[in-house]
Amino acid sequence: MLVIMFPTVNRGYCLAFLSLSLLGLIGMHLDVTHGSPTEDEDYYLQEILNREHYYSLREAEEPYSEASVAAQPLEEERSKPSKKEVKAKKENGKETDKAATNAKTVKSGNKKNEKNKKGNWKSPNGSQEGEVHYEAVKEVCPPMGLEALGIDDFQLHASTVKRYGLGAQRGRLNIQAGIYEDDFYDGAWCAGRNDPLQWFEVDARRLTKFTGVITQGRNSLWSSDWVKSYRVMVSNDSHSWVTIKDGLEDMIFPGNTEKEIPVLNEFPVAMVGRYVRINPRSWYEAGSVCMRVEILGCPMPDPNNYYHRRNEITTTDKLDFKHHSYKEMRQLMKVVNEMCPNITRIYNIGKSHNGQKLYAIEISDNPGEHELGEPEFRYSAGAHGNEVLGRELLLLLMQFMCQEYLAGNLRIKHLVEETRIHLLPSMNPDGYDKAFEVGSELGGWSLGRWTEDGIDINHNFPDLNSILWEAEAKKLVPRKVPNHQIPIPEWYMYDNTTVAVETRAVIAWMEKIPFVLGGNLQGGELVVTYPYDMTRSQSKAQEQTPTPDDHVFSWLSFSYASTHRLMTDASRRVCHTEDFAKEDGTINGASWHTAAGSMNDFSYLHTNCFELSVHVGCDKFPHESELPEEWENNRESLLVFMEQVHRGIKGIIRDPQGRGIANAIISVEGINHDIQTAADGDYWRLLNPGEYKVTARAEGYSSSTKVCEVGYDMGATQCDFVMSRTNLSRIKEIMEKFGKQPINLPVRHPRRRAQQRRRQT
Repeated sequence: MLVIMFPTVNRGYCLAFLSLSLLGLIGMHLDVTHGSPTEDEDYYLQEILNREHYYSLREAEEPYSEASVAAQPLEEERSKPSKKEVKAKKENGKETDKAATNAKTVKSGNKKNEKNKKGNWKSPNGSQEGEVHYEAVKEVCPPMGLEALGIDDFQLHASTVKRYGLGAQRGRLNIQAGIYEDDFYDGAWCAGRNDPLQWFEVDARRLTKFTGVITQGRNSLWSSDWVKSYRVMVSNDSHSWVTIKDGLEDMIFPGNTEKEIPVLNEFPVAMVGRYVRINPRSWYEAGSVCMRVEILGCPMPDPNNYYHRRNEITTTDKLDFKHHSYKEMRQLMKVVNEMCPNITRIYNIGKSHNGQKLYAIEISDNPGEHELGEPEFRYSAGAHGNEVLGRELLLLLMQFMCQEYLAGNLRIKHLVEETRIHLLPSMNPDGYDKAFEVGSELGGWSLGRWTEDGIDINHNFPDLNSILWEAEAKKLVPRKVPNHQIPIPEWYMYDNTTVAVETRAVIAWMEKIPFVLGGNLQGGELVVTYPYDMTRSQSKAQEQTPTPDDHVFSWLSFSYASTHRLMTDASRRVCHTEDFAKEDGTINGASWHTAAGSMNDFSYLHTNCFELSVHVGCDKFPHESELPEEWENNRESLLVFMEQVHRGIKGIIRDPQGRGIANAIISVEGINHDIQTAADGDYWRLLNPGEYKVTARAEGYSSSTKVCEVGYDMGATQCDFVMSRTNLSRIKEIMEKFGKQPINLPVRHPRRRAQQRRRQT
């Protein structure tokens, strides 16, 4: 008989230790657990507890309730064959496969037929006769909103962090980092240590059915960090955790192979709980444990949930809230045209590189013709094909305006009857097709951004800024180089120039129609930018570079930002690295980052149109389920900005016979930027409230000046001019009319005349 002797002092502690050890072994044998350890306890003990607790929950017969100790699979998915039943079904001594196969990376778009899918469990060799093959219906839930900021920073937690700039609040899919390595806003969550104990956690704040995870590596110019594999755990109380299983073993999900391409893993069994954790198991050898994450989850019905009620956004507009393919976009525009044939017209401005027509729709009480004195407005979207929210907003806007016009909405009727509105939803349909093919969450930050031939449309317009500024330095403005309507350089029109066919089509569209105001909708941020977009100093990437109309542009930008639900909200978190809410949601483009050949600068310097870039959301490609909320965020702003086309002065420049004078120049004292009249002699000059000295000039006419006052009420001030012909122009006109030429008398010198007189005498 072996006797173990303990010192008297430590005997009690040793007996307690042996007792706990024996109880632990008994508990493991009887499938009994008592919660999960904290992050500082032994890792292997955590695995044992999670495994045993998981099976105790699966074998329980009680229905699901919020009071459950830990998360569990859905009721309908717990009705799969038991382990004994699976084991009994063998053929020729072959054992059947595990209960579920590893989740694989799949493409997940926004099609309606993806709302319900089937997941198959079968043997590694395929489904063969005599082997077990059974299915469970899996619902594909939408993103919870880490990327779209539907999840607050306070809902994100992590085991450890490398530093604040790499905290859990930065672990959002597609979040972008600053240009410096130690930036306050960095490009992922990074753990403070590289070991298997690290985790990233999301608190849904309500019971949620979790169905999948999307991951990326760290966005950085200097580092390469990503997670290669991970486990997923779910909990109701953040203490007791259930690990998703692959048979008896923890399921190890494949992660990323580089840092930018998102990877989706769908769960074989949907899990219900409040919390979800991602536990990295392996990572890039030369990097660190860093992740950007999106969680797929469907909130469970809970009308008493405070957070759900507070953040819920609903819309009463009966619109087609979905992502539209190119064919579906054309069909929707046709439906709107058929609903409102008297106020709409569909036309195309050209073709894309792949031959897809660039369709636009006109909304006006007399579609197809320019009405004298009526301003022209445009919205365009999709210059970057993967920034699709603007495209869908314009499709929603055309539906909304048609419906409200038919319903007698006075505000919409006034807009339609007093403005000629043009909507171009997709400037880059080829790029959109690439992004649409992989879906809203899997395109990453740049897939589909460029045209088919790799050109960024938004930076593909002629650089007229350099031409103007060089002429100003040489004091050639306006004597030789005008301060407006600057012509396009000849080299830009050459066939071998790197200019997209889509850009050429848009330029022709801008030159054909006398637009007064425009907005191009972009994505990835919440801010309105205005010209200039290019810095004057070539050595600087950021520099405040205002136009002569800086005050007007500031007001136009603020009119959109201030009526947006989020842009000026000081309490909202930043999308990526810039806090634009401090600047009232607006910024001069060049002070953000310089961009030569932008659409905004070209529009201002080559045409009469004042153009802005409106970045309508942090998420470039929001999920279909998020479109109603995004519509509510932007609807009022879209209408208010259109109404700004009626600010300032307008008028008609005529000759004494009442005929309109085309290409007459309208100058405002103190503003070194002129505009020109349209073909019928009408003009529109956007101005803030105030008193202005306005001069009209035209070749062959005497200039005319008057004082025009702009009020605070909506509606442009009428400021007409009648211009008389100069005497010289009238003489030329008369002589051309009768086909006569001026008599050119020979020039006689005085000395020669004197010599001729002497000879005669």
